[in-house]
Amino acid sequence: MKKLPRLLETFLVFTLLILTALQAGAEERLRMSTTTSTENSGLLSVLLPPFEKKYACKVDVVAVGTGKALKLGEAGDVDVVFVHARSLEDKFVANGFGVNRRDVMYNDFVLLGPSDDPAGVGTSNSAPNAFRAIASKGSPFISRGDESGTHQKEKEVWAAAGIAPRGSWYIEAGQGMGEVITMATQKRGYTLSDRGTYIAFRKKTDLVVLRQGDKNLWNPYGIIAVNPKKYTHVKYDLAMKLIDFVTGPEGQSFIEGFKVDGEPLFFLYEKGVNH
Repeated sequence: MKKLPRLLETFLVFTLLILTALQAGAEERLRMSTTTSTENSGLLSVLLPPFEKKYACKVDVVAVGTGKALKLGEAGDVDVVFVHARSLEDKFVANGFGVNRRDVMYNDFVLLGPSDDPAGVGTSNSAPNAFRAIASKGSPFISRGDESGTHQKEKEVWAAAGIAPRGSWYIEAGQGMGEVITMATQKRGYTLSDRGTYIAFRKKTDLVVLRQGDKNLWNPYGIIAVNPKKYTHVKYDLAMKLIDFVTGPEGQSFIEGFKVDGEPLFFLYEKGVNH
């Protein structure tokens, strides 16, 4: 019986050594805030695992609207942001919150609506005119309403149309793109979506693309490291490894090859071209 305390002590020391070794060998974690479109489209499930395997780490993803994603960076709550609202991204960097912004990929925004198109937007010759037709008819329009990159683009189109949308027909959902497409489907209404999320959700909705191709509906994505001089706790070195991976040959090949039903969701920039 006298040996029990010594055995117990030995066991506890041995357990502590094991736990310490496990902790020392634990994978490093990188915090990334990103837009819901990269998550909803399924891109991250293809793009991140090869990076995690290569660098023996885990990327913890917070998928929210671009505005909220950048706010998390401004608060130092993440190490890197992957978003799509160039004016907000430039402001984020100019204010000292982010460094080393790089272009990643692009697609475009599309105006979705019911196939019978009650507002007649399919015959419009521009996105602003399509928005005017929706407002004139008072057809339901489901807005992200969350300061996301898509919401920012939507507000730009309304401004170009000379309309401040309000009324029962204009519904601010405060939700991600997938949820908004679902709401618009249920209400037989219209919404602005990034093309990638629409393609990924196409089998879940009968909404169709009624307006596309406008120059002002272009949708570029960028990735930015949170400034380590402002927040010394951020994992800048690992963030830069992710940035180099995503914008380098390996990551770009995954993006270029990512398709749904044989259709690409995102496109790469031409080499040597700045955007």
